[in-house]
Amino acid sequence: MTLQTPLVDNRTERERAIDEWLPVSSSRNAKWWYSAFHNVTAMVGAGVLSLPYAMSELGWGPGVSVLVISWVVTLYTLWQMVEMHEMVPGKRFDRYHELGQHAFGEKLGLYIVVPQQLIVEVGVNIVYMVTGGKSLKKFHDLLCNDNCKDIKLTYFIMIFASVHFVLSHLPNFNSISGVSLAAAVMSLSYSTIAWSASITKGVQPNVDYGYKSGTTADKIFNFFSALGDVAFAYAGHNVVLEIQATIPSTPRTLQRVRCGRGWWLLTLLWPFAISRLRLLVTGFLEMRFRTMFLSIYAMPVFDMIETVLVKNLNFTPSFTLRFITRNLYVALTMFIGICFPFFGGLLGFFGGFAFAPTTYFLPCIMWLTIYKPKRWSLSWIINWICIIFGVALMIVSPIGGLRQIIVEAKDYKFFS
Repeated sequence: MTLQTPLVDNRTERERAIDEWLPVSSSRNAKWWYSAFHNVTAMVGAGVLSLPYAMSELGWGPGVSVLVISWVVTLYTLWQMVEMHEMVPGKRFDRYHELGQHAFGEKLGLYIVVPQQLIVEVGVNIVYMVTGGKSLKKFHDLLCNDNCKDIKLTYFIMIFASVHFVLSHLPNFNSISGVSLAAAVMSLSYSTIAWSASITKGVQPNVDYGYKSGTTADKIFNFFSALGDVAFAYAGHNVVLEIQATIPSTPRTLQRVRCGRGWWLLTLLWPFAISRLRLLVTGFLEMRFRTMFLSIYAMPVFDMIETVLVKNLNFTPSFTLRFITRNLYVALTMFIGICFPFFGGLLGFFGGFAFAPTTYFLPCIMWLTIYKPKRWSLSWIINWICIIFGVALMIVSPIGGLRQIIVEAKDYKFFS
């Protein structure tokens, strides 16, 4: 077993104090199971819940094929990111953009990675504001009798956001490990209930498994949108380096163990997707789960915002600064979610436009740039296949998602 080259700390006292305050770099003493909880929470979310719907739009043959390809590609790119985390002796790339800067240069790396990562993480937060509110409304409707007054979705999104206003002030990843554990248990529960229920129920008579869409145009655009739903389900790459940053520097072999965990984390998506169930355990359970999921994806955004304010604009690290910025961020995502509560279309649009680059092919481009494998070698060919597949996904998926948003928006009234 070969140990890592010891890290040499050349930071000034001020830089060290700032790093110990920032959410990602402040928590270096996490246990490996903390990482497992965070990864399960990051991997298994609304994207997984949308997979049955995506399968109904893709069809059995194309749907299973897309899931297989996505599983293989994203498992490979996840392995790449784990390998590149400590590829430079004595240095760790604790944030996605730091790896991008190493691959593409200090400025170009920021310009390439940060916008895409922000779109993913802010987009996820907006989507979960919508789905959290809808889940809470569904829970209310299930418990409510006919005499209950109908409450606008807007208010439920605001109620859901109020929970996150509290959770957003947990300082770093380690502080939300308990939250992630609860979310991981819920993730496993979702998957287990879905596939076990479908097996128990068995094949039902007189069930049409054909495409739901009527016209050819609907079938094509819904197919494109469903590809984005699949891409949205494989989302953990956008926080994997930040999660790994919480673990102390360890022997290289242990990083391959983490990659092995990624294998079964992605495998969790399978039984749930193929069950073709649009299953909702209860709105309350979903609401709590989505709140936990929001915490995972909001933390890197908080880290970026606070880094800019403290390092670039020279604000003093303080509770007041964190309180104001995090509350403003939660309020912004809540407001956008209230204005555009289109769950299906948002999944397809963000899944293709943002998740495909950061998950499917950006790690491959970094690998080719850094390691420069010989042209037409196995590594070179595999990476280019992943890049071509990811770029195609990035092009067609937003088209379907945007059309679905437009269709849903025709009858929508703001703040309804």
